[in-house]
Amino acid sequence: MELRVLQYFLAMARENSISGAAEFLHLSQPTLSRQLKELEDELGKQLFIRGNRRITLTEEGMILRKRAEEVVELIKKTENEITASDDMLAGDIEIGAGETDGNRFLIKAMKAMQKDYPLVHFHIISGDRAAITEAIDRGSIDFGIVFGNTDFSKYDSIPVPYEDTWGVLMRREASLAQKDRITAEDLVDKPLIISRQAFQNLEFAKFFHCEQEKLNIAATYSLLFNGSLMVEEGLGYAICFDKLINVSGDSNLCFRPLEPKMKSHMSIIWKKYQVFSKPTQKFLQKLQEIDTYE
Repeated sequence: MELRVLQYFLAMARENSISGAAEFLHLSQPTLSRQLKELEDELGKQLFIRGNRRITLTEEGMILRKRAEEVVELIKKTENEITASDDMLAGDIEIGAGETDGNRFLIKAMKAMQKDYPLVHFHIISGDRAAITEAIDRGSIDFGIVFGNTDFSKYDSIPVPYEDTWGVLMRREASLAQKDRITAEDLVDKPLIISRQAFQNLEFAKFFHCEQEKLNIAATYSLLFNGSLMVEEGLGYAICFDKLINVSGDSNLCFRPLEPKMKSHMSIIWKKYQVFSKPTQKFLQKLQEIDTYE
């Protein structure tokens, strides 16, 4: 499977037509159609459903598009790293991160890096732990910020000197809003809105003294902004970190910490034995000095 053919395939998937892709690629339609047919023969799968004016991806085609995009992006990233000038540090650094106020430590290191090397650019990709570690494993991001313990057989890490506080986001008129702290007993019969991976945190499971299936989980979220909208509309109580949603001023939401207190520590991780580009090497040095940015 040639890279050139994958790029042809991605152009057809994007344009939803052979004629549109052929015009974009400056190829004839018969040539492009032949390349597509040869790719389908090579894989033994139909990749497109051909209509009168448009083509749509089959299930196998959607799988190939996802992987082809990753391959093309990784090759582009590799080419940029190899051809980077020795005299002037420039390039892109990709970082996966969840929602946490602790990202300020990361951003301060980014600011210090750009002060010294203004041609280095940063890209933060939001995601939960599973998405971040998967992206690190396949090489599409350089670093990730994750909560909880690190698998030291796969990753190297730097601890972040910050801990997130767990609590409950709720409407100000909710009955539990009268309390300073919220216990497991307060929540056992309430409709809860939790992050998709909350119960992978063992301390979180211990807090409730029961399995997730025994709680009234009304909804789950990946990004807390969506969770906060559910709370505003009265769907339930969101279990989340502090300082992520504005609850000051005229907000109709409030946050109350859990009792007993529950905190999560963070780490910046990267693939073990990873060969870094020049920009990522320099950024790693900034990260290793992260406690100086407090």
